[in-house]
Amino acid sequence: MVQKNLRFMFMFMFLLSLFVTTTLSQQTQTCRSHTFTNNQKFTTCRDLPELASFLHWTFDRTTGKLDIAFRHAGITSNDKWVSWAINPHNDLTSSMNGAQALVAITQSSGAPRAYTSSIVNSGTQLAESNISYSHSKLSATHANGEVTIFATINLPSGATSLVHLWQDGSMSGSSPLPHLLSGANVISKEKLDLLSGVTQAGSGGGSLGRRRNTHGILNAVGWGVLMPLGAVIARYLKVFKSADPAWFYLHVTCQTAAYIVGVAGWGTGLKLGSDSVGITYSTHRALGITLFCLGTLQVFALLLRPNKDHKVRVYWNFYHWGIGYATIIISIINIFKGFEALEVSAGNRYDNWKHAYTGIIAALGGIAVLLEAYTWIIVIKKKKSENKLSHGTNGTNGYGQQV
Repeated sequence: MVQKNLRFMFMFMFLLSLFVTTTLSQQTQTCRSHTFTNNQKFTTCRDLPELASFLHWTFDRTTGKLDIAFRHAGITSNDKWVSWAINPHNDLTSSMNGAQALVAITQSSGAPRAYTSSIVNSGTQLAESNISYSHSKLSATHANGEVTIFATINLPSGATSLVHLWQDGSMSGSSPLPHLLSGANVISKEKLDLLSGVTQAGSGGGSLGRRRNTHGILNAVGWGVLMPLGAVIARYLKVFKSADPAWFYLHVTCQTAAYIVGVAGWGTGLKLGSDSVGITYSTHRALGITLFCLGTLQVFALLLRPNKDHKVRVYWNFYHWGIGYATIIISIINIFKGFEALEVSAGNRYDNWKHAYTGIIAALGGIAVLLEAYTWIIVIKKKKSENKLSHGTNGTNGYGQQV
């Protein structure tokens, strides 16, 4: 029965790790599941790497007709504007100057107003003006915290790609204010192949988004799941005699993998910080550095582990236990700090990640509670059995009577 329980636990832990990796990696693709209220259909869509935005389009190469729907999430107030624009020069280095924009401003009534604006420079206030592309069906909607711009644009003959940029900003009364000149707002641009959907990022925008996703997955899996999973293994499996010494090697393997994956995530975080000029998450960074230091101390603890009968073993146990649980607590806190950072740069697009991780941690916590009760029952029964055997050895039977 014990071996059956152990096999079940090992299988569960393996499947949980596999589930975490696949679930978190799939949570970024959200445009494909979106349904428009007007039942409009598009052949292709893309989750844009910045500003919680999405682009849907249908392109007819023979006529140059481009139907688009640009979605920007996280617009919960009526003092915001959003825009999607094309640079007719097809140049990523000067994407703002000369861009031809579709703009939507939210009004006090809640219904957005859509219009066009030809952008002269970065200080533009998006004055209404004609653009160089003929267009039709320009409209905008605002529902559930999301503004969507619809339009049909006629591209020049032979054009199959474009440089597009997207922005958001605040309003002063009924006039748009310039957007921020730092953070996600300066890298929200890319070159898009309308036929294949392949993109070329401007100023690291696309690659930055991919590295941000990689950073999040590595840290969530390493520090956030494997590390607490290793602690569960050490605390509960060693109660079973048949699991000794397998529990120890499984614990070491799990924690070593957590450290390696976590350090890889930490390294991508350092690179993200150096490449994200003007974007600073001080608490998240400080906690990340602290995690790396604590995790490294645990590695040294493994190398300096004294024998069970050594007089300093009790102090080593306190050290190992304290550092280990501190690492787990800080890692969970910092992962949620990471979700806060994602919300700042990408709105609510990563809510699914947050919900998935919350569910995983809740599941681990629930399992730990059940195992805590179960192992205590085993320990109590074992102590009672040992007491009976001890009494029998001293001349008493199992009921404490002289034999």
